[in-house]
Amino acid sequence: WTFIEKVYQNYYRREYRKLMWCGALNVDKLYSVENIAGADEESFIKTSQDTPGGSAANTIVGLSKLGVSTSIIGKIAEDDDGDLIEYNLAMNGVFSNNLIYADSGSTGKCLGFVDSEGNRCLYVDPGVNDEIVIDEINTLNIMRCKIMHYSSFVGDSFKTQIDLLDNLNKNVVLSFDPGMLYVQKGMDEIKPILDRCDILLINESELRLLFNDEESPYQQLAKSLLDDGIDTVVVKRGSDGVYACNNDGECDVGVFECDVVDTTGAGDSFNSGFLYSYLKDYTLEKSCEIGNWVASKAIEGFGMDKFPTLNELNEFIE
Repeated sequence: WTFIEKVYQNYYRREYRKLMWCGALNVDKLYSVENIAGADEESFIKTSQDTPGGSAANTIVGLSKLGVSTSIIGKIAEDDDGDLIEYNLAMNGVFSNNLIYADSGSTGKCLGFVDSEGNRCLYVDPGVNDEIVIDEINTLNIMRCKIMHYSSFVGDSFKTQIDLLDNLNKNVVLSFDPGMLYVQKGMDEIKPILDRCDILLINESELRLLFNDEESPYQQLAKSLLDDGIDTVVVKRGSDGVYACNNDGECDVGVFECDVVDTTGAGDSFNSGFLYSYLKDYTLEKSCEIGNWVASKAIEGFGMDKFPTLNELNEFIE
């Protein structure tokens, strides 16, 4: 009954959506292993668990836990994994009437292997994620959101994201985390999104690959994107912290010490904290600091188990 009530509330309430997501929905099938095996090597599985995931879901649920009104455009199948994703979104307060249900096929999944040091390797089966077409999206629902965030798809739904740009109100802020999948497409192919992008959230490896440049300072590469019209560029550098710049300045922000259990979704968790801070009109440096803190909490567990609540974040800010 709690689940049914959550679905009802999320579907019918008419409040203004601050943030909407467009990205893949997966079930993360996480395996804790002794070590990650290379070619012709063997390892063994210590524990396993299924958790709702995907870059889009990780960040949108994180923002909902921080009290932000959220919705998501994504596609699931009528199977157990799809039910798990829908249940997770509803129970975490994510507005659900933009979900698309496939008549056939399977819900996306990601097989993740995590060693004792928190290192990981991932294998993605996109399923119906890559079957979204523009006619399936209720474009009227996106006109009033404050931020639209794009994360990556494996296949053809990328083209739908391009088509969707024409339906964004000029006042909607577009946030974009391309991930390695989109960066590998090359600058020319993702240029339509970059041209409309207001906030770019990218890691250092992706940034260098985007420019095919391993020599130039990452700060220089990031600043060059400001010249192309992007308002804010955030470069996630793992254990080395975060660099960010906009037309008002730049900052380097270090990480917080924590007990690492699983780094899967660390960047997504950072995005949640950063975009929450953006909505609060915090400074660039404070936004990066909050993003790093949120990520440090999230990676102390699997999936969204340790993701902080709004009360915990407020205590940190105070």
